[in-house]
Amino acid sequence: MPEVETVEATATAAEVIRTTIRDAMTADESVFLAGEDVGIYGGAFGVSTGLLEEFGPERVRDTPISEIAIAGMAVGAALLGMRPIVEMQFSDFTANAMDQICNQAAKIRFMYGGKAAVPMVLRAATGSGTGAAAQHSQSIESWLLNVPGLKVVMPGTVADAGLLLQAAIDDPNPVIVLEHKLLYRAKGQAPASGASARLGEAAVLRPGKDLTIVAWSNMVQRALAAAEQLAEHGVSAEVVDLRTLRPLDRDAISSSVARTGRAMVVHESPRLGGFGGEVAATIVEGEAFDYLRAPVRRLAGLETPVPYNPRLEAGIVPQVDGIVQAALELSKE
Repeated sequence: MPEVETVEATATAAEVIRTTIRDAMTADESVFLAGEDVGIYGGAFGVSTGLLEEFGPERVRDTPISEIAIAGMAVGAALLGMRPIVEMQFSDFTANAMDQICNQAAKIRFMYGGKAAVPMVLRAATGSGTGAAAQHSQSIESWLLNVPGLKVVMPGTVADAGLLLQAAIDDPNPVIVLEHKLLYRAKGQAPASGASARLGEAAVLRPGKDLTIVAWSNMVQRALAAAEQLAEHGVSAEVVDLRTLRPLDRDAISSSVARTGRAMVVHESPRLGGFGGEVAATIVEGEAFDYLRAPVRRLAGLETPVPYNPRLEAGIVPQVDGIVQAALELSKE
């Protein structure tokens, strides 16, 4: 597969994702796109605009409103040598296709002794912040992370929205790419020509010496904004973007915490059962534990469905001010 090309110096994540899909489909006729409204409508968030006109209805397929059918079709197509990219309009809707995703796609390579592969990519819009209410705004990564055989990707930057998708398309295994809704329209640096990424590699987006903030998806941008404010208070925060939750770059987490001696994990999904617990366990069960100067702190979503009301919606997930306050308290421990 070719490397993703630069869209422009600054682009939205939606544009970067579209270019990545276009490049993959141009380079490999086995790659196709399918999902609800991905064709004529251009996708619920406009990501696939123009691809139907460019590649035709055989390779850009509008599907019935059936997540079971979408995921099942992708598994079957992948087993027969295709490389499907399928879109769920909202990540919440993967609940309707859990058998196909978790009991079929994730297990087939193992059950057939490596003689069968399922090189499919399932993209889904995730997270709160758009007023889509309780059934369309969840952060569902924890639903999927307990399933061996699935890889789970959550980009936190515009460039990674393309680079990690490219890596997912190239991977011979089923990969779930959860794209935060607020990232689609956010502008940022597009991937440079020839750039690439590997699944399972975290990135230190901002170096620091006083504490480590581990984040993923939309919380990466809030962690970076919080780090800017913390610098004004004399606190140097290192921001680690996990990028891929399964496989998890445990070495990057441990190395950062060993440098700073303090760790805070920030995520949007609820705290109970959230992936922050696994990150915290990675720290306290490994060599980084010997360098800790304070307990690991978790800052996460509240234990409630996502409200429709904008103020209530913002109040249940970590915001920049809350990250700053929690980090200031941690830096004094």
